[in-house]
Amino acid sequence: MNSLSNIGFLLEEFSNYGNQTAIIWKDQSVTYAHILERIKFWSEKFHSKYSSRIVGLESDFSPETIAMLFALIEANAVVVPFDILHSEKNQKKYTIAQLDALIRIKDENSPEFIEFAPPESKNPLYIPILSNSRPGLVLFTSGSSGEPKGALHDFQKLLNKFKIKRKALRTVNFLLFDHWGGLNTLFHILSNGGTVVILENRSPDYVCQTIEKHQVELLPTSPTFLNMLVLSRAYERFSLKSLKLISYGAEPMPESLLKRINSLFPDIKLQQTYGLIELGVLRSQSEENGSLWVKIGGEGYQTRVVDNLLQIKSDSAMLGYLNAPSPFTEDGWFMTGDTVEVKGEYMKILGRKSEIINVGGEKVFPQEVENVILELPDVEDVLVYSESNPLTGKIVCAKIKYKGTESKAELIKKVKTYCRTKLEPFKIPVKIELADQSFESGRFKKSRVSGN
Repeated sequence: MNSLSNIGFLLEEFSNYGNQTAIIWKDQSVTYAHILERIKFWSEKFHSKYSSRIVGLESDFSPETIAMLFALIEANAVVVPFDILHSEKNQKKYTIAQLDALIRIKDENSPEFIEFAPPESKNPLYIPILSNSRPGLVLFTSGSSGEPKGALHDFQKLLNKFKIKRKALRTVNFLLFDHWGGLNTLFHILSNGGTVVILENRSPDYVCQTIEKHQVELLPTSPTFLNMLVLSRAYERFSLKSLKLISYGAEPMPESLLKRINSLFPDIKLQQTYGLIELGVLRSQSEENGSLWVKIGGEGYQTRVVDNLLQIKSDSAMLGYLNAPSPFTEDGWFMTGDTVEVKGEYMKILGRKSEIINVGGEKVFPQEVENVILELPDVEDVLVYSESNPLTGKIVCAKIKYKGTESKAELIKKVKTYCRTKLEPFKIPVKIELADQSFESGRFKKSRVSGN
């Protein structure tokens, strides 16, 4: 490996950081020197085996997985990360990605190396990556509203942003291995000499215990997890004094929850983030701790709003979907599907256009109704969705997780009465059900499929 390689700039940094702690895994410190040694070990094995091939890496964050990831990039492979905890859902994705091989790591000491029969022909999107010996990356959408879409990236373009030096805090890798949010955190921290603290599970108690034990400074997470944290009161059982920053993204943040988090942790900076698997993670700046207004963009990104919908242009945008039509305009802007309000340099993300409920021609954003219902005492979680109606086309419905003592009839009356003080009539839920479970998915986001 040399400084002209795909990750040469990172390897040079790792060499400079030497015996500094790169990773804490199972309470053990792993140095940059050790990671560099393992990258070299796997690079020698992978260079001829996986060069310009499509290789799945099914695992969770660990020192060996991280070394293999860097080695695959070095070998100019197209890397397709998969979450080992959801392996039963990955079979369809193997086919969409047209894997040549799969590395499955259930045990660090005995990774599995699996070969696949090659397809008759590769997806044409792969041609500029494979024919030019460039590293690639395929990331999948959640597939919550149909078949998951595979987004193909030129990995080199995604990595270029990490050449700019920034401050790195001691960070837990809450976001998952098969999503750019988790990988972005990893590359950011390691490229700047910080420490990544690897979680073995993501329960509120374990996360808080880890923050206390290892003096974590940054928690990148989702609003769904923050709601779980508040409900569990795990923050009362462990000290979170080391935390300097909580960044949140991946889904809309309920305003009532943001106010609650800001009240519980007044000394911790709260920062909204914005990223998409198709574009990467943009730099962001919240207007203030308790505000949902955010400024997004940064180096390499341009933003514009067309018909209240956010569009973004970036040199590091994906090449396209492997199994879906192009989401780009003719002049190269990615259509995010996010509806926004604009206030000067700041914008507020209202929700996905695809989630809008059309009630007799009137638009209802589920998030707006959820925000209101969440203001009621003893409401732990709520999911707003739609059902068909012969008169209005759709009606607004809500499932509520409630810990109060009122009867269902009393709760329904209370919810509707309160909504009338805050919402226009067509936004008030017509149908209200009680739920025993919260609505988080295995990916720590609100699962809106529950309401369909």
